[in-house]
Amino acid sequence: MNPWSVEAPCTPDCVGDTTPRVPLTESARRYAALAHTLIRSVAMGERLADPRALRGQSRAVLDALGVRLETGPPEREPTSGALIVANHISWLDAVALLAVQPVTVLAKREVGQWPVVGTLARRIGTRFIDRGAVRELPHTVAELADLLRSGRSVLVFPQATTWCTVAGGRFRRAAFQAAVDAGAPVRPMTVDYLQGGLPSTVAAFLGGDDFTTSLRRVTAARGLSVRVTAHPELRGTDRRTLAAAAGAAVCGTRPPAHTAPRVPA
Repeated sequence: MNPWSVEAPCTPDCVGDTTPRVPLTESARRYAALAHTLIRSVAMGERLADPRALRGQSRAVLDALGVRLETGPPEREPTSGALIVANHISWLDAVALLAVQPVTVLAKREVGQWPVVGTLARRIGTRFIDRGAVRELPHTVAELADLLRSGRSVLVFPQATTWCTVAGGRFRRAAFQAAVDAGAPVRPMTVDYLQGGLPSTVAAFLGGDDFTTSLRRVTAARGLSVRVTAHPELRGTDRRTLAAAAGAAVCGTRPPAHTAPRVPA
């Protein structure tokens, strides 16, 4: 099985928005604010990679979209050179995490081809992987280990694809080998989306979705917030154990959104 490529059962049918949408005038205002923020980010050039600038611009993107950022108090100051692992629901996940702790991001190669977003991703030093190229796996793990040894923290999404809820898929072990090889800590992070204080799937970016459709849903969402929760760091010498512990920390006791595939009667 390809450790980078996963087919999730989630589809756009999993997306639900039970709250009334914002008026078209507000949605248009958000589009304009987002465009202004992205233009300003592009104009910053290489300065965008500075941690303070990256955190500020990430928060500006969330503000432009009308998404409120919520963070819990960290147990202690995060260690540099840590493998940051989080659940994966939306393209907004990386924006929210960068707004909290600017790091190097590991993303699928397709992101680098998105208009504007791909340019900005390259500017901040994002590392891209081809999820269908199994032969690249050892090289990718070695590159991640080198980044961790250099003191740079790296963000990966071990669920390997997007799901409609936090507990969507198990954590794949491949990226954890980089932390083992580098002797680096693993920092689990949970990303939740809420509307009116209740769990929401409106931000989910799922199979069959395109970026434009997903962006339209987010800009029209009323009262959307993203909550980023940091968990205690993990250390170990076995990637299987680290992956299981990180998955348990991120997902907690939440039931998975999908069980075994349905069998036709």
